[in-house]
Amino acid sequence: MAFELKSPAFKNGEEIPVKYTCQGQDISPPLEWSGVPRGTKSLALIVDDPDAPDPAHPQMTWVHWVLFNIPPDVERLPEGVNLARLPDPVGLGLNDWNKTGYGGPCPPIGRHRYFFKLYALDTVLEDLDSPTKAQLEQAMTGHILDRATLVGTYEKRK
Repeated sequence: MAFELKSPAFKNGEEIPVKYTCQGQDISPPLEWSGVPRGTKSLALIVDDPDAPDPAHPQMTWVHWVLFNIPPDVERLPEGVNLARLPDPVGLGLNDWNKTGYGGPCPPIGRHRYFFKLYALDTVLEDLDSPTKAQLEQAMTGHILDRATLVGTYEKRK
């Protein structure tokens, strides 16, 4: 079975509902996955936007959410998940608003793509205290068994 990430709120390549953006409730969408590879000790999730600030002239990748040490037997994250609703030892990293937790799509111009990337790791990541995306990626180096990706899009309503 292939490692797969999906959401009951939107299909791969489709628009993320307003509810999960800065123009709505700005809560995380529900996510579900299957096919976690044998030997997985933890999962990590990074959500980012490579189209910032303008998809016609992207200049940076904006990080929206960083989670790590998700137990491999967890198969979903509910809508609006926060640290209190996450099992131990899940950790939250810093997004580009310099906050832990989810920050929804809020593009300044145009339709942006949002990549939800779930990594299966052969280890539990120790000694990470609110890492940035770059710090998490560094810690994951050499430990990635597989990756599943879900892409959503969003453009602000006028």
